[in-house]
Amino acid sequence: MFIQSAPPGQPNRAITMHDHTHLSGQFARAFGNDAFEAPDPLDLVVYAIANHDAGWAAFDRDPATDPQTRLPYSVFASPARHILPTSKASPDYNERHHAYSGLLSSMHTWGIYNGCYGFSSAGRLNRIAPDDKPAVDAMLQGELDRQARLKAELSCSPETAAWVEEKRLFQHYKLLQLCDLLAIYFNYNHPTLRAEQTFTHVPLASDRDVDVTIRPAGDGVYALAPFPFAASGAEFAFPSRPIAPSQEEAEGGWADVLAKTATHWERFTLVAG
Repeated sequence: MFIQSAPPGQPNRAITMHDHTHLSGQFARAFGNDAFEAPDPLDLVVYAIANHDAGWAAFDRDPATDPQTRLPYSVFASPARHILPTSKASPDYNERHHAYSGLLSSMHTWGIYNGCYGFSSAGRLNRIAPDDKPAVDAMLQGELDRQARLKAELSCSPETAAWVEEKRLFQHYKLLQLCDLLAIYFNYNHPTLRAEQTFTHVPLASDRDVDVTIRPAGDGVYALAPFPFAASGAEFAFPSRPIAPSQEEAEGGWADVLAKTATHWERFTLVAG
């Protein structure tokens, strides 16, 4: 779950990981133009991106309270005991759909803890408490084993063997990272608190990357340069729910709060520029 930042006097908004990944999937489906190569196999890549955090579903339905904020734990503050089941469950979910979707989701899980395969200086592994590290290490080894197994399976078929060629596979992994980070940009930050940000290693093709910068351009409009999507002026949207600290104590828990709170939709437009 994301707990969106808020200006003083305004409520924080809760965005489930399902709604976060759905926004990521919107970006993935829209990606590609004369300069940016669309993913192939399109549907399997989009599926993985639109479900890359599917393992959070159970925790998001009834989240635990962060004692620091008295709100549900936000994804970046969630303790390892909550993260670990989701880290494995997400690739499990995607693998049930297709081996290639499972492979990309597994890479996303492993990359979160390990600096995104070197494409980022950030990594969750250096923030894991010593007592939790053995369980985290075992989970990560399990994902490496999964990746080896799925690559071997996909390599055996003439239809799918080219998909696991390293440059092509990482092209799709980097697209997943872009769509995830772009969705985080909107989910994590209140509209009044968003600023210019640059996303690195955005794939132009399997052998070429570029940096893409986003900046607010007025009343729900955001400009990207270079522009990686098919249509400038396309509209995207995601839902959220306003919540208050300790609200669950009076209303029977966060599951009841989230179920009874009206949904707010934020709509925004992405343009070239």
